[in-house]
Amino acid sequence: MKKIALCAAALIAAIPAASFAQEADSTEATAPDGTRAFGIEPYIGIMGGYDSYDKRSEFGSPRGGKMNGALIQGVAGVNVPIGPAFVGVEGNVAKGFGDIDWEYGVKGRVGARAGESGMIYASGGYEWVNGKRAYSDQKDWIYGVGVEVGPKDIGLGGVTGNSGVRLRFEVDTYDFDSIRPMAGAVVHF
Repeated sequence: MKKIALCAAALIAAIPAASFAQEADSTEATAPDGTRAFGIEPYIGIMGGYDSYDKRSEFGSPRGGKMNGALIQGVAGVNVPIGPAFVGVEGNVAKGFGDIDWEYGVKGRVGARAGESGMIYASGGYEWVNGKRAYSDQKDWIYGVGVEVGPKDIGLGGVTGNSGVRLRFEVDTYDFDSIRPMAGAVVHF
């Protein structure tokens, strides 16, 4: 299953590269929001959400319970725009409430710019999870999809100007044993 997911991510990464090759003839390529097509875009953000693990996962308890809890998470990363597409890497640290003590990890992202300042992406990486009480610490692969919506895309361009603030919504899964919806704000520099 992991090999299939990695092959799918490689295919997704190849599609934007092929479409960008067609645009290489122009004098200077730009992204949909008018910024440079190539460069480095660092960002930081804060998000909140909920992580719920399956009873049959490594976090299931002998009594039939399952690990779950709310999260508050900080993220930091960098995107590298490639015309209308981008690739990037991101690290995260999350403080849990309930059965989860801490979660932290790193993942790669690949996606496309959408609208004037938005982004759509898929991600994959490695996550460490520290449980409380009877739940042991574990580590495994994490996969996800998400979207970032910029102020211009939701009608707030005049309020925020070019601040680089985007709202982020994403859903991750820890080795297909959990569902982890998250939402927050990300500031791009």
